[in-house]
Amino acid sequence: MKNKKNECILNIIAICIAVLFLFPVYWIIITSLKTEKEIFQINLTFFPKELVFTSYIEQFSKGEYNLLTGFKNSFIVAFLTMVLTGLLAVPAAYGLARFNIIFKGAFIQSFLLTQLMPVTLLLTPMFIIFKKIDLIDTYFAPIFASCTSAIPFAVIILRPYFLSIPREMEDVAKIDGCNMWTTFLRIIIPISYPGIIMVGVFSFLFGWSDLIYSLTFLSSQTTRPINAGIYNYIGKYGIQWNNIMAFGTVIIIPVILLFIFLQKYIISG
Repeated sequence: MKNKKNECILNIIAICIAVLFLFPVYWIIITSLKTEKEIFQINLTFFPKELVFTSYIEQFSKGEYNLLTGFKNSFIVAFLTMVLTGLLAVPAAYGLARFNIIFKGAFIQSFLLTQLMPVTLLLTPMFIIFKKIDLIDTYFAPIFASCTSAIPFAVIILRPYFLSIPREMEDVAKIDGCNMWTTFLRIIIPISYPGIIMVGVFSFLFGWSDLIYSLTFLSSQTTRPINAGIYNYIGKYGIQWNNIMAFGTVIIIPVILLFIFLQKYIISG
């Protein structure tokens, strides 16, 4: 009886937390379907009195920002951020988990510290570096910048995952004649797929959700990702809330679909 009562309390707490996180998404969607008059009325409504899809039609027809170009740019930045993070973070996490490296503790602490540093602190030095090597207004600037957060995060997550793999499996592989890289690629990586996929998803989101790096390093509309297009609806004489909310809904749809299709790997990872 006591266990059922505790389980019920935990479920209620979980539901409350879920509502807390999902309500802003719900509010964005319903606001995008409201008329401008209903948005600014004094009494708030939690469901539109009249469903209006004008904002969505404008996004895909005569919107001020080319959605297809924005999607393409965001996908390039997010995908390459994910690939670069995987190529660097997976071996780094494995090395920190398995080998006695000089100053290993300092390396791990430095990865933790990078997660505490505000992004604005890194903008100026990164801009100066990217300017000197001609990366401004190229995809590589936001990709490298996003990796400064994604790679330490991936290493912190994957290192305990590699530590949980029994060393005996690697010892057996050595007896069978496998060298270090063969063991890593053919045994460790397949076993670690759930963790690697989870890190890949979050690395993708680091690139997809980036706004500040794109606004700082990219000035051309042809290279800016979709997130930057939201500023086209903030004018000198007002804010087009319908279009902003519709734009935000379009942006989060790929993220929702990604979590739906990969939730099994994310949870197990």
